[in-house]
Amino acid sequence: MKDLLEIRWHGRGGQGAKTAAQLLAESALDTGKFIQAFPEYGPERAGAPIRAYTRVSDREINIHSPVTNPDIVVVVDPTLLETVDVADGLDESGILIVNTTETVDSVRRKTKYKKGKVATCDATKISLETLGIPMPNTPMLGALLKIKAVVPIEALEKEVQKKFLKKIGEEKTQLNIKAIKRAFKETKTG
Repeated sequence: MKDLLEIRWHGRGGQGAKTAAQLLAESALDTGKFIQAFPEYGPERAGAPIRAYTRVSDREINIHSPVTNPDIVVVVDPTLLETVDVADGLDESGILIVNTTETVDSVRRKTKYKKGKVATCDATKISLETLGIPMPNTPMLGALLKIKAVVPIEALEKEVQKKFLKKIGEEKTQLNIKAIKRAFKETKTG
């Protein structure tokens, strides 16, 4: 991993993009990395487009602004492909990961992102089948780790256990871990 890895998350309020950004960062912290994770809101209501950011580094991070030139973009809500330039600032060596049933080629056409790596994962389907609710954030963490090993998947599992166990109980925590692992296996690249 380069010295500073910057990730921008696109989602809608209530889909867990902020939580995913934080879980990834705190997993990295537990492995000895320096981290930042924070959201950027527009109108603060469920369903409104939001951005969240994660920074991970081997050194102290002295940047205190939104991520404008991300190394990785994670799109939790595929409807944002129609309304937001999710690939803005993503250079040709970047990675775009989208929660969608569409093909990698279709995502490339919609986003006009031609050169970098594109990955797709039907995180909504995975969350519905595994968790029983449309909460694609944890499956998208699995998709991200499949494409870029930001942290070992075991570190993420440990963080999910730590954050979710008291909040949602053992069964739902284990289902979230199962959704992460399933997305890791099912993510497609191109």
